[in-house]
Amino acid sequence: MIFTDEEYLLDGKKILLRSAKEDLTEAQVLVDYLKTVSGETDFLLAYPDEINYTAEGELGFIKDMNESDEKMLILAFVDDEYAGNCSFAQIGSCRRSSHRVDIGIAIFLKYAGFGLGRLMLERMIAKIKEAGFEQVELTVIEGNERAYHLYESLGFKECGKIPDANKYDDGTYRDDIHMVLKL
Repeated sequence: MIFTDEEYLLDGKKILLRSAKEDLTEAQVLVDYLKTVSGETDFLLAYPDEINYTAEGELGFIKDMNESDEKMLILAFVDDEYAGNCSFAQIGSCRRSSHRVDIGIAIFLKYAGFGLGRLMLERMIAKIKEAGFEQVELTVIEGNERAYHLYESLGFKECGKIPDANKYDDGTYRDDIHMVLKL
């Protein structure tokens, strides 16, 4: 699904939200971003050395997201610099689950804390609703209080946990917290 370009002014910064372009340069930017952002926090699914995507593979991902009626990828730029992205994908293709989507978001640490994540999520949720989906789901890792409170403020409710879902290299564990928003 294509997201039509939208521009905002947020905390004195120029924000551009748009779909990813289907070119290798942009695909490489996304691969590099994944490697960097996964090293900035313990709250994403992988360590940087586990990110083995190629620009060619990411280009296929971008094309799939842009051409799908059940998925969307929004890129965020702050003062013309890539800042992060937000995406959703339908959960399953069967009628019983076709009303549900899973959402994900990550931004570079330097762009956290001034409302960019909230803006991206609000716009994504609006697009999900416009597309006719009824339920938005996400997972937040235990200890990510900033994200948890943001999701809660947007109307997400905690609906369950998977204990010790994340095992870290130092031997510690953190739960996955599942949250849901009814549209």
